[in-house]
Amino acid sequence: MVIRKFAAIDIGSNAIRLLINNVIEHGEKPTAFKKSELVRVPVRLGEDSFLRGEISKRNLNRLVKTMQSFDLLMQVYGVEKYMACATSALREAKNGQEVIDIVQKESGVQIQIIDGKMEASIIASTDLKDLIKSDRFYLYVDVGGGSTEFTIFDKGQPVMSRSFEIGTVRILNDLVKDTVWDEIKQWITSNMNVENKVEIIGSGGNINKLHKMSGRKIGQPLSYIWLNAQYHFLNSMDYEDRVSELGLNQDRADVIIPATKIFLNAAKWSKAKKIHVPKIGLADGMIKTLYYQ
Repeated sequence: MVIRKFAAIDIGSNAIRLLINNVIEHGEKPTAFKKSELVRVPVRLGEDSFLRGEISKRNLNRLVKTMQSFDLLMQVYGVEKYMACATSALREAKNGQEVIDIVQKESGVQIQIIDGKMEASIIASTDLKDLIKSDRFYLYVDVGGGSTEFTIFDKGQPVMSRSFEIGTVRILNDLVKDTVWDEIKQWITSNMNVENKVEIIGSGGNINKLHKMSGRKIGQPLSYIWLNAQYHFLNSMDYEDRVSELGLNQDRADVIIPATKIFLNAAKWSKAKKIHVPKIGLADGMIKTLYYQ
């Protein structure tokens, strides 16, 4: 048996994550991917990028320190290879490339800016064979701070993906026009046979948190009815109460509402009544991509 260590750094619009996986190779058995460490740092790059058009000096400094700490953690864990990807916040910042150059100089971490199509492709590469059944359609929805990736699965295989510039940080800052919602509705209804059985697979920190709040067991899906009721419950509370009474982190207590709205609309337009939450996302896809390359 050989245990190798791979890491993924997901530089999102709301938070930055480091995922370290043990990759276990054991004879003829299938390669196993086991989470060893997950670190999340709430550097909200999206507010800089989407509102001001560039990353501020303050958040650049925070990003550099985060990457320096991640580099040390990867060394301590004995990581063999890593992949660092930045999504919409750095993709749209005027100084995005300058930021990447400074981060590499100060921390040694090499960051790759990926477009929405690549982001959706990496997410779709995650292993869903234990969840997906071949007799129904699935709509994979990965909600981020700056963009949301949609992938349609038919007969167990991904057949189509699309990235939209809609995310929790954008919605919070009133940067999403009604036409974007219309585009998503049109894409879902025109590319899926909604008269067939459709179920949603949700990923991202917010849907994971909602699943935990629901008290459901791992593998048990959320219902559209529960998610809709939870949306109205959360929306009825002040931000301070969501932090103090529900125990939500400060950087989660605001974005969880627009994230829930995205999932609800996706479910309504696809006529899905179940939302599966397998707790996988971009970082997991990056690990798989890195390993199989």
